[in-house]
Parts: sequence; structure tokens; C-alpha cells
Amino acid sequence: MGLSVVIITKNEAANISACLDAVRFADEIVVLDSGSTDRTREIAAEYGARVEVNADWQGFGVQKNRALDLAGQDWILSLDADEVVTPPLAAAIRAVVAGDGKHDAYEMSRLTWYCGKFLRHSGTNPDYVTRLFRRGMARFSDHLVHESLRPNGPVGRLDGSLEHYSFRDFSQVLKKIDDYSSASARQALEAGRSASLSKAVLRSLWMFFRTYILKRGFLDGGHGLANAISAAHGTYYRYLKIWNGRAGS
Repeated sequence: MGLSVVIITKNEAANISACLDAVRFADEIVVLDSGSTDRTREIAAEYGARVEVNADWQGFGVQKNRALDLAGQDWILSLDADEVVTPPLAAAIRAVVAGDGKHDAYEMSRLTWYCGKFLRHSGTNPDYVTRLFRRGMARFSDHLVHESLRPNGPVGRLDGSLEHYSFRDFSQVLKKIDDYSSASARQALEAGRSASLSKAVLRSLWMFFRTYILKRGFLDGGHGLANAISAAHGTYYRYLKIWNGRAGS
């Protein structure tokens, strides 16, 4: 049994080193790049990764499935470039690959880093994501954004955690709000969904209430408040872009 780590990238020079350094135990690392203009591909090659390029971007789900098809080992660990496997999780993964596992797919707890602090509440913890599976036993949905892995059978759970450095500073927060709200709006418009200005306002207010109050974001202090506000902004602009796109069609 062997392990392939697969990662899709585009301009991830700031993140890729930490991601790759934590999975040196893998038998194979495959990086599928979609057209980086920074040193992402060079850094990945320095870590011994097999680097492939496919700039025909059709969404996160499609690109991640392309990466799966490049893997050659019996087990696959699918990571984002801004995720880091902790030592306890690495030990759990190695035990499964060595034959100690009873399932064909496994989920793991993920901690989200928000501009200087790991959020322990705010709806981000516990955040279980399925990322380890036998080759051929799972595929990603073909969604443009917010794709999900769909295993063929029951899913086990691993000890340890996956650290997700999704928001390193507030400039990145703003960029992701714009990028992801645009992608989500496009996906909604292609599905025939509509929205209104009032819906954008109400949905964003609900997202703030849900994140800060119901999911106890207030326990994360100032970072929890900032995260709740940015989550509300992302929701607001997603529905605003759906409304604008439908009105202009």
C-alpha cells in the first residue's frame, strides 16, 4: 500500500511550502497547477512533487477530479495548498495506509486560521472534511465552487487535525469574498436561481446572526466578530451578484 497526496494550485507560493513539508512521508505528491505566475510550480518541484499543468479551469470540483486521476498509489490524500497536516494526523494517516483502517474513506477535523487566530467556534469547529480514501472509492462533485467529496461507502474518522490557513490577513479576506461570491453567483445563475436586493440584505443579516450568535462566534473574541462580519459580507455580495446578473440578462 502507498499514499498519493494530490493538490491543486494557482499562485500558492505563500502556502505551498508548509503544505508539502508536512506530507514528506507520502510515497507520491502530485501538484496540478492551473497557471501560476509566481514560484508555486518551482517550489513544488523542489519538494520532489510531480507537477502537471492544466489551465482549462472549469471549477474546483473538475480540477480536483483531474488531480485524482493523476494519482498512482492505492490511497489518496486530497489537500488544498493552504492546508497543513499536523503530526498526530500524519500518524493516523500512515496507520491507515499501513493496513490498520476498516474503511475506504476517512474524515478529519479541520481548524480554520482567521487573520492571526484559529477559530474554535463560529461554525468552523468542529469542521470535519473527508480527504483520505482508497483510489477509485470517492470523487468530487463537479461544482464550480464549494465542491464536496462523495465517498462510495461509510466514512471513518481520524485522530489529529488539519490546519487550514484560509485567511492570513484581511486583504486576503476581501479578495476571497469577491472571488467566491462571484463563483457562487455564477453557479447559482447557471442553475436558474434568482435573488433580490431584499433577499441579499436578509440573508446577510441571517448569516451574521447564525455565525456570531447561534454558532457562538462571540466566544472567539474580536476575531469571531470580524469573521461574522466578513461571512455576512460574502453572503450579501453573492446574492447581490445573482440579482444583478439576473437583472442584466
